[in-house]
Amino acid sequence: MQHRRDFLKQLALVTGSLMLPLPGFSATQRDKWGELLPLRRLGKTNEMVTMLGLGGNHIGWTSERDAQEVVETALAGGVRFFDTAESYARGRAEERYGQLLVPKYRDEVYIMSKTRATNGALAKEHLELSLSRMKCDYLDLWQVHAIETPGEVDDRIKNEVLEVFEKARAEGKVRHLGFTGHDDPSAHTHILNRTADNDIFTAVQMPVNVVDAHFHSFIENVLPMAVERDMGVLAMKTLADGRFFKQRLRGERVVWETDDPLIPNYVSIEEAFYFVWSLPVSVLITGAENKQFIQEKIDLAKSFKALSETERLAILDKVHTKAGNELEFYKTIS
Repeated sequence: MQHRRDFLKQLALVTGSLMLPLPGFSATQRDKWGELLPLRRLGKTNEMVTMLGLGGNHIGWTSERDAQEVVETALAGGVRFFDTAESYARGRAEERYGQLLVPKYRDEVYIMSKTRATNGALAKEHLELSLSRMKCDYLDLWQVHAIETPGEVDDRIKNEVLEVFEKARAEGKVRHLGFTGHDDPSAHTHILNRTADNDIFTAVQMPVNVVDAHFHSFIENVLPMAVERDMGVLAMKTLADGRFFKQRLRGERVVWETDDPLIPNYVSIEEAFYFVWSLPVSVLITGAENKQFIQEKIDLAKSFKALSETERLAILDKVHTKAGNELEFYKTIS
């Protein structure tokens, strides 16, 4: 209990700085499309991004009509951060952004994509395909995607993936660089240690949720390192890919079902989101296969109030018995 308390106090010291606007920013921001969701600082980039971002994976596999409604609802609700990857639905997610998002909204949105490439030549090919599919001249953020183990990190570095990333930034094809993964926090700490001298990355994407702190934790092992380096932290798996609920559907197929769901038996969806936003994260990235799901999360962002240390500890204590691979099935231990 004392360990968790000290850890949360440490993180609380830096959370506020992410939520404060930079000079020239008012508390409420607008662009030509309407009022934005609250903005947070994206680490050392000093750019301000919306605290909620739309995940691109669902955009690739949901119906064309739902994809359009999700993107339009996100934009109308003030979301301006859009995530995707070249591997999502074999490129269809990027193609849909190219159709639904980029032509009209490119100048007002922050777009990122990712590559699973394990060598430099393939990384370069993936970037060109991503730009082509999304009809973009550049990406705001390009990420080394889905690192799994320290050894795999070493292989990507040996095979010149990072050289291609740095060259793409130098050529203006990408503005910022980052990396992602949800398997093993030791892969994240390893790539941070391997790149400590050249400080290539400005963003990191990883699982951040109410049960992570109890099991193979990214919050405990990676988040302090990212904060120390002033990186933009992109939270994902906030609902453990839907396994916090009684049932998880993909289309009409049931991929998860339980008689003892975390939500609402232990915590509410509001508590799950507020817990994450009360940590030093720049953006909470969430997937949505229909407009109702993204609207619910937009409403949570608009009503967010930071949880106190006592409230966060209470949530951690309520969920600790549910932590583990049954919920966070995507984690592996090297």
